[in-house]
Amino acid sequence: MAPRKPTLSLGIEEEYLLVDPLTRALVQSPDPGFMTACEDALGEQVTNELLQSQVEVGTCICARIAEARSDLARLRRTVAAIARDHGMGLIAASTHPFAEWDEQRSTELDRYQSLTDDYQALARRQLIGGMHVHVAVEDEELRIDFMNQAGYFLPHLLALSTSSPFWRGRPTGLKAFRPSVFGNLPRSGSAEYLASWSAWRDLLDLLAGTGLCSDPTQVWWDIRPSAKHPTLELRITDVCTSLEDALAIAALFQALLHRLWRLRTCNQSWRVYRRILLEENKWRAQRYGIEAELADLGAGCLKPMPMLIEELIELVREDAGELGCLAEVERAREIVERGTSADRQLALYHEALREGASPEEACRMVVDWLLEATLAGLPE
Repeated sequence: MAPRKPTLSLGIEEEYLLVDPLTRALVQSPDPGFMTACEDALGEQVTNELLQSQVEVGTCICARIAEARSDLARLRRTVAAIARDHGMGLIAASTHPFAEWDEQRSTELDRYQSLTDDYQALARRQLIGGMHVHVAVEDEELRIDFMNQAGYFLPHLLALSTSSPFWRGRPTGLKAFRPSVFGNLPRSGSAEYLASWSAWRDLLDLLAGTGLCSDPTQVWWDIRPSAKHPTLELRITDVCTSLEDALAIAALFQALLHRLWRLRTCNQSWRVYRRILLEENKWRAQRYGIEAELADLGAGCLKPMPMLIEELIELVREDAGELGCLAEVERAREIVERGTSADRQLALYHEALREGASPEEACRMVVDWLLEATLAGLPE
């Protein structure tokens, strides 16, 4: 029996960093009343993260991107207001410009203590935040099929999201350093090709049965079948400082899956490429962001990001129109033209250096911009 059309409803998760507005450093131990107040206001839509300087939010299940915009804006505003009441600021960036990971404190919850016990410095080093986009694909076989095909487009989405150019007070030379930090963990990086849902279940059973990994949420691929929901989960992207940039990427992912569905109805599919080739494009997206040239694996040549994003917009235009997210999809063009959070952070940093600031002073100026930009233009 052919699968039914997926609903393609979506949810967005974002991870933020808590900073001291005076020193611009991370807050190592927030007032315990902060999370209590967040949970009172937002319930299960807000959670702790591995480190006490982090907090995560997640939208409700949204049928359309307009619903996601409203809910995500509410979450950002609410957490930022509660943070302000407790003497803190909120930034949406995948790394803090000058924080030291070994000075941070873990959250005292069993699941995080277990991670730290298992992975030691690799876990404590996870001073990073990301954005995850869930899109509902109810049929299990279809979920795996879409995961295999969508892998080709993940570097494009990473390039649009970059917000982690700094690590420990210096530019890394990469627009997205977060994937390198996260990539040190086992079971991370590009997803394996899976022939079927049963192959996925067999893999999980093998990991558990051998004692390697009994928790499916610890398969940390760049895209994966969610262990908790009937969704395909996009995980490769940095958290976007701009809310509208986040929505553009979420809309592109949603529209892309709709496009893959339409191909299937015509007995077609997107070609699945070897993992090594996907990793090469991912590296280029990490290193250069929107200035990257990625391999067009079908054409067999490198193409600049503006051309690739234009082609991606046209590929999903009809799908985005049907889903009501064409304006958000087309915003990807604007991201390429004006740059990502990483581009703006680096421009501010180097401008401050040229004007005589020390690297430390320049990093604090970047934090000031992040504090402002995280909340700029949020819809009511």
